Amino acid sequence: MLKVRRRARLLAAALAGTLWLSTLAACGDSDDAGSGDTLRLWHYETPDSAMGKAWTQAIAEFKKQHPDVKVEFESKGFEQIQKTAPQVLNSDEAPDLLEYNKGNATTGQLSKRQLLTDLTGEAKKRGWDKAIPPTVATTSRYDKNGVMGSGNWYGVPNYAEYTMVYYNKDLFKEHDVKVPTTVAELETALAAFKKAGLTPFANGGAEYVAQQYVYQLALSQADRSWAESYQMKGKTDFSDEAWTYAAETFADWVDKGYIAKNSSGLKAEDTGVSFMQGKHPMFFSGSWWFGRFDAEIKKFDWDTFMWPESKQTLGSGGNLWVVPEGADNKELAYDFIDITMKKKIQNTLGNAGGVPVAADASAITEPRSKKLIERYDELAGNDGLAYYPDWPANGFYDTLASEVQKLITQSAKPAAVLKSLQAEYDENVLQE
Repeated sequence: MLKVRRRARLLAAALAGTLWLSTLAACGDSDDAGSGDTLRLWHYETPDSAMGKAWTQAIAEFKKQHPDVKVEFESKGFEQIQKTAPQVLNSDEAPDLLEYNKGNATTGQLSKRQLLTDLTGEAKKRGWDKAIPPTVATTSRYDKNGVMGSGNWYGVPNYAEYTMVYYNKDLFKEHDVKVPTTVAELETALAAFKKAGLTPFANGGAEYVAQQYVYQLALSQADRSWAESYQMKGKTDFSDEAWTYAAETFADWVDKGYIAKNSSGLKAEDTGVSFMQGKHPMFFSGSWWFGRFDAEIKKFDWDTFMWPESKQTLGSGGNLWVVPEGADNKELAYDFIDITMKKKIQNTLGNAGGVPVAADASAITEPRSKKLIERYDELAGNDGLAYYPDWPANGFYDTLASEVQKLITQSAKPAAVLKSLQAEYDENVLQE
């Protein structure tokens, strides 16, 4: 049954890639696609996000430095690139530069298939290897098997990220709920909001949101060696205390109404928007939402807190700039990456609610942004970043989404979900 599901997923991904390529071929400007004076650039940051603002500024700066070069920017969805990148990058429709998800199962696999340009020489020549902290550079480098942490550079992250709980300060005040610092206080807060007729956590099961709740619950019961074994060594026991606690607690929260049963089909965008609309007191997700919330939430005050009693959370260097092996204008791509590493762009990113990797600390003046960056520095310094749950195995993003959806719809018990995850992990895990 697992093999049948896997073949179906691969066929769907292949068909999706074929359809997207057909659309690009029909709509693209063939005269510009291979010209020497055009930079074709893709990324999936929204205009109001910190990264979106910074990359818009970087494009403007690039045009100043290269007045004779045309920039063709296309906004792509995260899921769109996630599912179709292998097909696109193995075709003539590949851009010169794109933002791509980091990790063994994504950038690692593209590097292993030789679909990405080795950036090691450029990283040394342009000083990226010195500017990017080692904790962030972990996701830039991949060995011959596509496992992160060593080997050559195949991507450049110009920001970092981590997860936290966003909370609606007005709702907390209205319902006399204190910001939790312990698991017991978190459970008390969840019960209080449910009693008041609110679904405490915003959640989306169709994409990454729900699986990240489950992974955070597991991390709260695990140490660093557990995370490294799962992420880097290809070894985990889904029946252990940490995974069992995570699946059972998540299922219990669904049963109690702390997470909505009808959230299984919601996407990440739907989830974030529902929090921005004030429908939920809390939303566990990443710093990539921070700048957007800062720009768009006008009706209530909000802040963040870290997951109670957990030394680890999801996080890493940010998504990567990667250069396809078949790119027409690699030097222009390198120049653009270099601009995004300049302090002017990095400072914009920091003040807009991002976590820059090479900013001037004294130039970050927005108080909430300063707190965001300081917290990241503390996590990174204490080995508190445990990456993301889908990274260790090929196709595991879709596996996690579909299995965690069963916990939301209550169509499978936690033990059955964990058994399925173990089988998929063992068959598809990437090892050193």
